[in-house]
Amino acid sequence: MKELSKEILNTYNLWRTDERFDKETRDELNKPMSNEEIEDRFWRDLEFGTGGLRGVMGAGTNRMNKYIIRKATKGFANYLINKYGEDVKRGVAIGYDSRNNSDTFAREAALVMCASGIPTYLYAYLVPTPTLSFTVRELGCVGGIVVTASHNPKEYNGYKAYGEDGAQLSPEATAIVADEMAKTDIFADIKRVDFD
Repeated sequence: MKELSKEILNTYNLWRTDERFDKETRDELNKPMSNEEIEDRFWRDLEFGTGGLRGVMGAGTNRMNKYIIRKATKGFANYLINKYGEDVKRGVAIGYDSRNNSDTFAREAALVMCASGIPTYLYAYLVPTPTLSFTVRELGCVGGIVVTASHNPKEYNGYKAYGEDGAQLSPEATAIVADEMAKTDIFADIKRVDFD
């Protein structure tokens, strides 16, 4: 059996026992799994690459889940605040498709954006990606987010970040958001508005 590194084991144990993670997440990680699966879930943080995130849904740092969505959104919010200052009040538009958890992930992104002081326009129904791009430009937003994994298998979902021009973020902007994410603690640095 493959030996797990101390770092992976510590992160895995945190996610499966810390009560700041919801019960569903802890239950998923407390089911029997091989060291290979544990390693796959925790060997890295899901990378914010070309325009955003894409990955298999599930619990772990290398998976698409609400905690990773919150972290990505906080990184994107920090980027927007640093770039636009007070002009960030022009807001962000958020859309999503029909994949599993897309509506949940979009709502989580909206709650983090609002808590960061950025007005948010969240679609109440499914929209295709071009509609989100149009909305960003039509409303004069500083950015946008669409939750979709387009052509990937059903186990996947994705998070794409857009600039004020309605296009996916440039490689330079993507690198800044990734750096902001890397500096963000999943609990200490992330606030969210809660309307529940």
